[in-house]
Amino acid sequence: RYRGSAFRPSVLQLRLIGLPINTPLDNALSRVRLRLALPAGADAGTTPGQSHRRPRPLARLLVVAALLSLGACSEPDPPLPQLQLDGARVSVSGISSGAYMAHQVHLAFSSTIHAAALVAGGPYGCARGDLQLALSSCMRPEQAPDIAPLVATARTRAAEGRVDALDGLDGDRVWILHGRRDEVVAASVTAASADLYRALSPRVRVTLDDTRELGHVFATADAGDCSADDAHLAACGFDLAGEIFRQLLDPALQPVATAQGELLAFDQRPYAEDGHDPLLAERGYLYVPPQCRDQSCGLHVAFHGCEMQADRIGTRFVAEAGYNRWADGAGVVVLYPQVRSSLMPLNPKACWDWWGYTGRDYDTRDGAQLRWLKRVLAQLGVAV
Repeated sequence: RYRGSAFRPSVLQLRLIGLPINTPLDNALSRVRLRLALPAGADAGTTPGQSHRRPRPLARLLVVAALLSLGACSEPDPPLPQLQLDGARVSVSGISSGAYMAHQVHLAFSSTIHAAALVAGGPYGCARGDLQLALSSCMRPEQAPDIAPLVATARTRAAEGRVDALDGLDGDRVWILHGRRDEVVAASVTAASADLYRALSPRVRVTLDDTRELGHVFATADAGDCSADDAHLAACGFDLAGEIFRQLLDPALQPVATAQGELLAFDQRPYAEDGHDPLLAERGYLYVPPQCRDQSCGLHVAFHGCEMQADRIGTRFVAEAGYNRWADGAGVVVLYPQVRSSLMPLNPKACWDWWGYTGRDYDTRDGAQLRWLKRVLAQLGVAV
């Protein structure tokens, strides 16, 4: 047990494990949550000269064993199906951490990805592999991110082959959305994404949409007060998924009334490379419109935001965000990859890796999550 009340976690540590800033850690469970979230040997927040006992190794092993036994009881999901996908019609989108991920994927694979929608995210490389910098400078900083070093980094990586050549961005459609009521990510951070794209390619077609009265939510067409539910979806009377499809694919596109295709669960584990753990959930999802079983279709990859993973909210995002009705109308398969939450490495909210928890190459072609995505795309018939 931890004794006394001298243990004082930092604001950063509390934010990382999802506790309110002023939470008094006066019970064993809260203290264990924080200790498990800290790296070994860390005594952050203690008064000099004090020390606290850590949870016993046996207790940690018992928790891990219990979790593993739960996973062993279920049958694995099937692999991805064989489809006929058009490699010239591949696009990505994401919200929050998913927007950062979509930006990373677009730059790393710009010869394959031809359009991207970024909702409430920031510029490529903003965190520079540092979680504290990510939280302080890439969400709501006092000053807008300086894109000059980010542009230089992207150009160097392209020259080294760590991301695709930047001329792969030429002609691509990029739609960037920031809601005026967003209190999580600053407008200046989102605008920096647009500035970065324009600096990297004068021929990329960038649209910055920053006038809508939206918060840090994934808006749906349902009428409501636009308040976020526990899945971070919000009934705003604005079809965000539809706007993404229209901006990236065809302004005249129309959805079907009700999605008629199949929402398939698949096992994500076989697509991880040895030695490159992407730290994803066991199960991912793929939506296949009826016509895409025997016809050539496009592909859209939708990256969820933090705390929007299926392990937490079920199929709320993958079934209710609105993508699937539009996918039927567009003839586009939708891939919904899923992150898993973890304490070691520290990612308790199941965010996509935009600060380096999977390794130093996280935002390049060599990153574990991008390596995984490359293998998934190859399985679906899209060469990267």
